[in-house]
Amino acid sequence: MTKSQPFDKQNKPVAYTLSGLKIVDLTRVLGGPYGTQILGDHGADIIKIEPPQGDEVRDWGPPFHEEDAAYFIGVNRNKRAMALDLTQSRGREILLNLLSDADVLIENYKPGTMEKWGIGYEQVLAQRFPKLIHCRISGFGSDGPLGGSPGYDAIVQAMAGWFSVNGEEGGAPTRLGVAMVDMGTGLYAALAVMMALYEREKSGQGQYIDMTLFDCAVSLMHPHVVNYGLSGKVPVPTGNAHPNICPYETFRTRTIDIFIGAGNNRAFARLCTEIDAQFLLEDPRFVSNAERVKHREALKVELESCLIRLDGAQLAEKLLAAGLPAGPIYNTAEVTAHPHTKHRQMFVEKDWYKMTGIPIKFSRTPGEVRTLPPRFSEHSLELLQEQGMDETQIRSLVESGVVPLTRR
Repeated sequence: MTKSQPFDKQNKPVAYTLSGLKIVDLTRVLGGPYGTQILGDHGADIIKIEPPQGDEVRDWGPPFHEEDAAYFIGVNRNKRAMALDLTQSRGREILLNLLSDADVLIENYKPGTMEKWGIGYEQVLAQRFPKLIHCRISGFGSDGPLGGSPGYDAIVQAMAGWFSVNGEEGGAPTRLGVAMVDMGTGLYAALAVMMALYEREKSGQGQYIDMTLFDCAVSLMHPHVVNYGLSGKVPVPTGNAHPNICPYETFRTRTIDIFIGAGNNRAFARLCTEIDAQFLLEDPRFVSNAERVKHREALKVELESCLIRLDGAQLAEKLLAAGLPAGPIYNTAEVTAHPHTKHRQMFVEKDWYKMTGIPIKFSRTPGEVRTLPPRFSEHSLELLQEQGMDETQIRSLVESGVVPLTRR
């Protein structure tokens, strides 16, 4: 893999944060690939192993670029791609060879699949590669009432309570428009891998990480789970309003809707001052956050009676300048074109590739979009050659379908 290396102000090469880390990635769809892309952005050598039919997300379009869907393109940069038929013993031998000097194996096969192939963590990998960290991502884990069940983002959103708190007040349960169960699990998985690597520095031992979409989705149900635990009241959708903070929602102005958040009394007082609504500060219904939450609807009427005179975009800028969280509601095109998005390098354009940038900003060892998302099996021959195989051996693997170069 060609790595373009960043340089510091003295024009000296700077190592990536995760340079030298080798990760064998057997994940497909979204959660696992997003987690490994995070690590790849910061220099880890990610070897993406796909089954002969390929990662199914390559087909989840339109839109497409050269037969690969944007859904795939968005979570698979900075990786090398290899295809491998792990149902064949020779395919498993190649995988084991790849693991011989790997730091991490991450996969999201149905629980029991690796064990069925005779390469489970306890039965083989832990003994053969004692320093290996094996992270498995599954829907619900391998045991318990739902153990072994398949899990996709929307199904887990529904089962973890997300639908029940999302949408307009009094409306039907609604899926989030962002695949946050998958993305959140990818974030948790990347964090877990780094924690395990840190622990390995002290113990010298690898370990198994059991990550599930369900666990991550439940853990992200804040503040609804703790609200229920303390009050006994089942949370319901509140639209754009926050269940615990007021004012914290969208408000109409003369021109556009804007979102305003005032999380404490000082912020509320500043808001009232900026919009010439100081009279609200004397109203006993609005003297504290708890009272404002209790009288949410009345407060919204009062605030909008003042806001409806004002230009929303100008007001949002004025409130931000005054130190108050506020902003207009942008669509995706407006977000990607925004000057601050460009300033923060959060929309990357490289050749045909147009995608979100790298959110983790290191001062000495910045991440980089080094390589674009790979085509199916793009690096298979390169990786086989790195294992010391000659042309005859490689031809045999390709012709037998163990290492397919085109999707089945």
